[in-house]
Amino acid sequence: MFSAPVVGTANGLSGGWGNLGGGATQILMPYVCTIIHQIGATKFTALRIAFFISALFQTLSAYSVFFLGQDLPDSNFSRLEKSGDKHKDKFSKVLYQAITNYRGWILALTYGYCFGVELTVDNIIAQYFYDRFQVNLHTAGIIAASFGSANIFSRPLGGYISDVMASRFGMRGRLWTLFVFQILGGLFCVLLGRLGSLSASITVMLVFSVFVQASCGLTYGVVPFVSRRYDYALGKALSDPLLVRFASLGVISELIGGGGSAGAVLTQVIFFRGSKFKTETGITLMGIMIICCTLPILLLYFPQWGGLFWGPSSKGITEENYYMTEWTEEEQEKGYHRASLKFAENSKGERGKRVSSASAPSKGTAE
Repeated sequence: MFSAPVVGTANGLSGGWGNLGGGATQILMPYVCTIIHQIGATKFTALRIAFFISALFQTLSAYSVFFLGQDLPDSNFSRLEKSGDKHKDKFSKVLYQAITNYRGWILALTYGYCFGVELTVDNIIAQYFYDRFQVNLHTAGIIAASFGSANIFSRPLGGYISDVMASRFGMRGRLWTLFVFQILGGLFCVLLGRLGSLSASITVMLVFSVFVQASCGLTYGVVPFVSRRYDYALGKALSDPLLVRFASLGVISELIGGGGSAGAVLTQVIFFRGSKFKTETGITLMGIMIICCTLPILLLYFPQWGGLFWGPSSKGITEENYYMTEWTEEEQEKGYHRASLKFAENSKGERGKRVSSASAPSKGTAE
């Protein structure tokens, strides 16, 4: 629902501050565990009770969203559908538009090696410093927490940089910044696994955290432009761009988000399960994997804006042309595509400096 010129900053801020929980957990859980142990539980039992406390807070959050939240500014989906104010899209069309867009799959892979790596590091970094540098458990937790806590500025920073680069260089600026930041994150990850000094490892870990988390924000500066097929609200909602329900965009977003979680699981299993690799070796190999899985960004291309090495299509494809391919002629006749047209008009800033010399809205653009 965010406006195209600030979508990177908005997504980066909400996602980054949400991920602060990863850093807070590293600090709080050892203390919770210790308190429960001091009350009288064994260490084995105290750890498991601590997880129940975390689960309780998560459950309370879920119920709060369910009972206090609202789907849209005007009402909930079910009420709008019953009143006839909202068109219910066919899931088959939504899913088809999402899974046939190759850009979503590439971003799912690359997100698996920025956000997925972030999750993996949250899991292993405290134990790594505890085992390799013989620091105590609380110190290891504080060091590990500094990695996750960098989200207070690093992921929002990535989103902000994405918007700034887009205002000057368009979508190609977003893609280039994502590519460079994630490659640098991979290089610092390789270096982290090779260092044997505690102070140097902490320093490199902090720099690595900024690049890998900023890459998450940069990724979600691109995601909202991949697909804009909406589950459309009719009637008064046609004139209100907020009264729409994301459809293919929602599937694309969750596909990419799921790629992050899948990347974490695979990385954990491949490099940090069992005794096949030492943890420092696993970190080095994880850095190499980041670099390799970032290379497919080279293949990302938007015909109306271009890609890393190629400009926009010479066929004169516009934003409207790109987003209208998600709607059939029959659906366009019924007006279901109007929100996509609004977004197409709003997204012309992704041309970068070319937007100042852009022609008037093409035929079919929303007034």
